[in-house]
Amino acid sequence: MGLASGLPSLVPSAAFGEPFTLGVACGDPDPGGFVAWTRLAPQPLAEDGFGGMPADPVPVHWQVSSDPAGRNVVRHGVYVASRAWAHSVHVEVTGLRPGREYWYRFKAGPYVSPAGRALTAPVPGTMPRSLRVAVCSCANYQHGHFTAYARMARERPDLIVHLGDYIYEQGSDHVALPGGNVRAHEGPEAVTLAGYRRRHALYKTDPDLREAHAAAPWAAILDDHEVVNNWTSLIPAQRREAAFRAYYEHMPLRSPARPGSTAVQLYRRLRWGRLATLHMLDTRQYRDPHLCGAGYSSCPTPADPARTMIGLDQENWLLRGFRRSQARWELVGQQVFFGQRDRDPGQGRLVRQDAWDGYTGSRQRVTEGWVKAGVRNVVVLTGDVHAHWAGDLVLDYDDPGSRPVGAELAVTSIASGGDGHDDDPATDPLLAANPHLKFHLRRRGYLMVLVTPGALTADFMTVPYVSTPGAAALTAATFTLSDLVDGLHRQA
Repeated sequence: MGLASGLPSLVPSAAFGEPFTLGVACGDPDPGGFVAWTRLAPQPLAEDGFGGMPADPVPVHWQVSSDPAGRNVVRHGVYVASRAWAHSVHVEVTGLRPGREYWYRFKAGPYVSPAGRALTAPVPGTMPRSLRVAVCSCANYQHGHFTAYARMARERPDLIVHLGDYIYEQGSDHVALPGGNVRAHEGPEAVTLAGYRRRHALYKTDPDLREAHAAAPWAAILDDHEVVNNWTSLIPAQRREAAFRAYYEHMPLRSPARPGSTAVQLYRRLRWGRLATLHMLDTRQYRDPHLCGAGYSSCPTPADPARTMIGLDQENWLLRGFRRSQARWELVGQQVFFGQRDRDPGQGRLVRQDAWDGYTGSRQRVTEGWVKAGVRNVVVLTGDVHAHWAGDLVLDYDDPGSRPVGAELAVTSIASGGDGHDDDPATDPLLAANPHLKFHLRRRGYLMVLVTPGALTADFMTVPYVSTPGAAALTAATFTLSDLVDGLHRQA
């Protein structure tokens, strides 16, 4: 069999059925390798959360090849998958050549996994011609089909950036769409480790999601629904620990992200030569609690400079990265809306407290930090909001003449919120009240970003419906940010 040609046969100590029901994935590429992931789960929705696997450790053979058929094997080895980590596999592949395309696969017993496509980052210090990044977030299984994942995968990006709400914790009885849910979660709200494992497994049984994972390396970070809606540090420790562990078990993450007790190290950097640095931020674990709830409020407390969205350690890590960076483009991947989004068209301010608007002192420190560091171009990539947004970032949102010092590209949801709808920009009150915001659309979809030395181009991709499968992907708008030129510009 061609796929297995480089993999030795091994029958594990206990028999099991087809184990690769959740597919394969890779992530966090660097110049010498990437993380290759799978999880053995012949019965992915088993009640105990162990996926129908025996208690024994299982040797899993892995290989990396320079061709899709797996004939030219360049790296291989054995990873022992254990019950303690739900028989998940995290192989940190090293020794590969920079800037190359590779394929990886696994074998357990007589079973061979599908192949996944990977890329390594370019040689450090070099200037690559381009980087194509697909950006996505917010995939509520109950709200619709994951068509956007499949459309995104077929564009064959170099990297997929997932900004959170990869799963939703809610039970099958949680109905948020006016006409009822499109699909159903299995069972009640995820609270325990078994519950979170089963929820992750359910999502990965979706063929469109599996296709996206196999198409390109991912850089992923969690938001709130991987634990519970709008959580902060006040959520019970046992629930956080269960959610973090299940997240790690189901994502292609490196060993620093392996959770210990109630914390998980997720903020990190990926570098693409001198072209781009991707700073992945964690806006959940280290934030101060909400003082006025998570929704829209005119609460006066967010400006308190002592409050922080990402914790002082992470703030300092980010600002040090800006000061030391030699990249042409600084991409900041994070979860909640960064720029000001004021719903009050008058002199007051009505802003969402769960976003950076609820932590304006922290936002100001970060923004001033990159300005003082003299970084060349900053683009914040945002999830969470279930709508496409494009806007300029400024130092003073109360001053209409404040010049842009960066840009924000917020990606809509994969499925959360259902089909969505079109907005008339001429009558959109949020655009009228926030002149730094340039675009707003509440359809489902993803973002395709092309980074070159001279410009960054963002295509806002939409699918017209998710209530039934099979929608085509359409380009709703394209924005360009030129190197060393202030402000986003919409292409005609």
